[in-house]
Amino acid sequence: MNKNRREFLKIGAAAGTASLVGFPHIWSKNSSLAFAQDGEIKVGVLFSLTGTTAIIEESLNKATLMAIEEINANGGINGLKITPVVEDPASDPATFAEKARKLVLSDRCVSVFGAYTSASRKAVLPVFEKQENLFWYPTLYEGRECSKNVIYTGAVPNQQQDDFIPWLVEKFGKRWYLIGSNYIYPKEENNYCKKLLEGLGVEVIAEEYVPLGHSEFSSVINKFRSEKPNVIFSTVVGDSVVALHRQYRAAGLDPATMPMASLTTSENEVAAMGGDAAAGHFTSAPYFMVFDSPENQRFVEAYRSRWGGDKVTHFVSEAAYFQVHLFKQAVAKLAAGDIGPLTIREAVKSEEYKAPQGLVKVEPENLHCWLRPKIGQCKADGQFEILTQSADWLEPNPYSAYPNQKCTAEGLKQV
Repeated sequence: MNKNRREFLKIGAAAGTASLVGFPHIWSKNSSLAFAQDGEIKVGVLFSLTGTTAIIEESLNKATLMAIEEINANGGINGLKITPVVEDPASDPATFAEKARKLVLSDRCVSVFGAYTSASRKAVLPVFEKQENLFWYPTLYEGRECSKNVIYTGAVPNQQQDDFIPWLVEKFGKRWYLIGSNYIYPKEENNYCKKLLEGLGVEVIAEEYVPLGHSEFSSVINKFRSEKPNVIFSTVVGDSVVALHRQYRAAGLDPATMPMASLTTSENEVAAMGGDAAAGHFTSAPYFMVFDSPENQRFVEAYRSRWGGDKVTHFVSEAAYFQVHLFKQAVAKLAAGDIGPLTIREAVKSEEYKAPQGLVKVEPENLHCWLRPKIGQCKADGQFEILTQSADWLEPNPYSAYPNQKCTAEGLKQV
């Protein structure tokens, strides 16, 4: 009996009979074998293939499936093949929750990879926490979450903004306009941004939010023209990004004097809007397609070979890809009879992987990843020029905007 199994059985013994009723996935060894039967391990793939965020989520689906195919082509995990069960939640949070329940309860998936928006993550979170299953979330997000049932592989605010905001202030000035989509992620990112800006003596001249899927930005563009901010800080997502950039360019505004600086505009959105509409604007992210590393060269070549030579990789598809390899490494440490969501969670803590962006690591205290921040400026060819990058990986702090709170292995603590 290995160490993980012993520790796992300790948890079950300490919980007692009443807890076994309350937590149906504190299972016996025989029931855990259901997660590794007939030479396969089933996982859920839960990204929108239709709806407003399909513009980005279909690429996450592709990156996830490609990683699974790579692992299976190399013998699987200790001889077990990964079988993906793909569902389309159609960019709708309620449908995300419905499909998550199916994947966990009916399909008996040992983990689910999925979601882009925080609204969809929040919708599925109760499913994974109630059923003691494991959700892998690849998207940059606003932090302020501390769940033992989610592995977070995207950037949190401190990993995108701590270098980016001072750099923009120094380069362009101290009058800022904040524009975002109307849901939790942009509002929390802007909350942290404003804390940084206050310390730098920056004036926020406007803070505005538009509905998801919004496509008419004429009034917003008129405000840009009249207010003349030094920086437009954008947390607009999905196909709205395409509309915003195209209308900005059509209005004749100049990114040399009034750039849009984004945490969410990647090569994928740029491909949809056209390089001319994105040229001159900035993004902060741990990964850009042009990053020079052997791992990234293999990733880009494999992605284009599998999905088409015109396809692009980006900072969320990269995380969607490497999190499957982290899953593989964690499962490989377990005996077949020990494979379950909670043992995988324990096995992935402190796990490292040489990702396309560089070496990443799962922080055992909060289940977020150490990542490597970079700042890029978009070019007319649709790719980014990397202007700066951190000298080392950066620790994830999901409560960076709330210094009196800390996510730990025991849960959220007041400090």
